[in-house]
Amino acid sequence: MKEHRYILQPYNGSGTRFLCPRCQSRNKTFSRYIDSYTGIHLNPTVGRCNRETNCGYHYTPKQYFTDNNISINSNHDIPLRPPAMPHVPEPLSYIPPEIFMASLNPDAYSTNNFVSFLITLFGNSIASELVSRYFIATSNHWSGATVFWQIDTNGKIRTGKIMLYDPESGKRIKEPFNHIYWAHKAINQPGFVLGQCLFGEHLLSDKTRPVAIVESEKTAIIASAYLPQFLWLATGSLSNLSTAKCSILKGRSVLLFPDLRAHEKWSEKATELSESLPGTSILVSDLLERKASESDKASGLDLADFLIKHDWRQFTQQSSHIQQLPATESNKNALLAGDHENPWSIHNEHFPVIVTSHYDGHIDNTTTVQPLNWSLELSNLEHHFNSIPIPSQPIIINHCCTLTDIPAFIASHLSTLRANSGNPYFLPYLSRLIEVKHALSKPS
Repeated sequence: MKEHRYILQPYNGSGTRFLCPRCQSRNKTFSRYIDSYTGIHLNPTVGRCNRETNCGYHYTPKQYFTDNNISINSNHDIPLRPPAMPHVPEPLSYIPPEIFMASLNPDAYSTNNFVSFLITLFGNSIASELVSRYFIATSNHWSGATVFWQIDTNGKIRTGKIMLYDPESGKRIKEPFNHIYWAHKAINQPGFVLGQCLFGEHLLSDKTRPVAIVESEKTAIIASAYLPQFLWLATGSLSNLSTAKCSILKGRSVLLFPDLRAHEKWSEKATELSESLPGTSILVSDLLERKASESDKASGLDLADFLIKHDWRQFTQQSSHIQQLPATESNKNALLAGDHENPWSIHNEHFPVIVTSHYDGHIDNTTTVQPLNWSLELSNLEHHFNSIPIPSQPIIINHCCTLTDIPAFIASHLSTLRANSGNPYFLPYLSRLIEVKHALSKPS
């Protein structure tokens, strides 16, 4: 095996990042390819922009050589070096508790621009609940700045993203520069070993609700007020939608809400996560793609931009009504076999109804449930069950469920899912089949 001679220049300070030839972002988001023999840049245009969603520029050495009729001698590739000693990762660093507590000073919230925006949207009571739920904090890095702390499931503070918002519009301040900074840099702690986690990860102690994931911390906070039947988390960037960061979601039911123009990339990530996190149900909402205008798509709007067009009280009233659905036959079927413990319960799956009803500015009680797309998952399950021997003896699925006739169970569930493709009422059937798949995969 051989290494590539031309590689993206490793980050070593701001001098190793440049203006992107396409988007010209002043944040210097462009990584150039270098010749690993000499360390010299191949060409100023050959590289990749780190703004994967909003730009996506990637001009590879191979494309550059082809475009300029340059022949490549394969002997110039670099042979692999002898195996290095195993790398032992350093212990993670954490933000000191006293710094975290100081940022939550109640007297400082009157100067916090983002909190002011939340009060405008929801009033003092709901805004206070959101501040408490997400530990929204205040920073003096810039006047009016907000800190979004990344708190893991053990209550450790990994870092905090410091951002500045306009108190009236709720938009980020990007002029004369993009106001984003990091708490672990601001405290200037030598040798700080960073290990980010999802924003809102500390909320995962609640096992009863499905998880909804967006990119922006602001969007997660706002959406949690409109749609409290989900636990709302944020990645902060597309790169954080990774197996390492999302392993904490293993076994959960997860719904991803990508920003406009990011649906394809998030769908690819969802496929990767589904493969690497067995027992995890991951679906991607195409709600924004279906409902957005062309100007919305050009602007790359996110879920919060749509939600704040409407009164949050209508959403929560509708959500409260949905949680007390009548015992119709379809509802009853979905609640059978312990589905009251399944996080994908009936009321949680009415989110498409809620948003569709409110998108045009009024409640339409005749709105039908928008289908979800689980055809790929269903196809994979069918292929899996057809490719393995199905035992005839009973198996234990979990502490409260034992299957006595596995072939009949699988056949009936597959048949039900095919007959009701995409109907959210029948998501529990999909979840149960995934459970059976992993139970059969365990070593006997």
